[in-house]
Amino acid sequence: MRDPYEVLGVPKTASAEAIKSAFRKLAKKLHPDANKNDKKAASKFAELNAAYEIAGDEDKRKAFDRGEIDAEGKPRFQGFGASGGPGAGGFGREGGFENFTWGPEGFQRGPGRGGARGFGGGIDDILKDMFGGAAGRRTQSGHDDFGPSGPHGSGRDVTGSVIITLPEAAVGTSRRVQLPTGKEIDVKIPPGLTDGQTIRLKGQGLPGPGGTLGDALITVSVAPHPTFKREGADLRLELPVTLYEAVLGGKVRVPTLDGAVELAIPPGSSSGKSFRLKGKGMPSKDGPGDLYATLRIVLPERGDAELEELMKKWQSGKPYDPRRDMS
Repeated sequence: MRDPYEVLGVPKTASAEAIKSAFRKLAKKLHPDANKNDKKAASKFAELNAAYEIAGDEDKRKAFDRGEIDAEGKPRFQGFGASGGPGAGGFGREGGFENFTWGPEGFQRGPGRGGARGFGGGIDDILKDMFGGAAGRRTQSGHDDFGPSGPHGSGRDVTGSVIITLPEAAVGTSRRVQLPTGKEIDVKIPPGLTDGQTIRLKGQGLPGPGGTLGDALITVSVAPHPTFKREGADLRLELPVTLYEAVLGGKVRVPTLDGAVELAIPPGSSSGKSFRLKGKGMPSKDGPGDLYATLRIVLPERGDAELEELMKKWQSGKPYDPRRDMS
């Protein structure tokens, strides 16, 4: 890996605030969301994260500047420590200096100066502020992001997102997703998944300091449907009917996710009246939901002289007030 200062584009003497500012600026520029057509965007962003993990952490930065760790945070074994003997678990220093180790827990600072610390360097908080969500989880825009995850030494989770239709959500489907790592995987989406739910695919992420692979977290978005509105496992729709169907009643065809069905409209049905079609909603662990069809009376697109004349007679001969109960 390249020198962290080179990656961040700052001199070795840069202040902590300057390093943080450079990271924020480059994170916005290199984030995979902003470079969807760049296949190397994920690796560039990962390199930037790794550089900030070193330069953005005071203790790791000091260790790097002293030549005790390399650009990946791994110790540079230089024989014996200042005490004349090998450092425990890696290398050591006396006289108030830090003691660093490298093992299954990743890069750590020895006890006595605040305890062990793993990777991080404040990256999660910075990315959370910048993108509205925790690093390694979904951003506000719903696209790919990744970062440290789990206990120290564990793998890095990567995230991706897919969009499916409501009918696909009802029966289940599959999608081929390209992860920020550049790897493509097939994601099986079970029936009944709700908008914003996440599918975890074990071992499809990036390796951590200890070699363990992280997971792939795929967020599923369900696209809005032009006819149906989802409410949990239930569906709702507005059912347009003619004036004469509402007055005289009749059978009308109602669309559902698995084909149209007939619904009997009783005479004198007002606009806003709802009808329940049992089991015509979305699948769920408690059984299928229902479909609620709400009537909406639609007049002819163009004016009708006979209808207008009839309404005038009705108005004068049989007036009524549908708003009498309103305050």
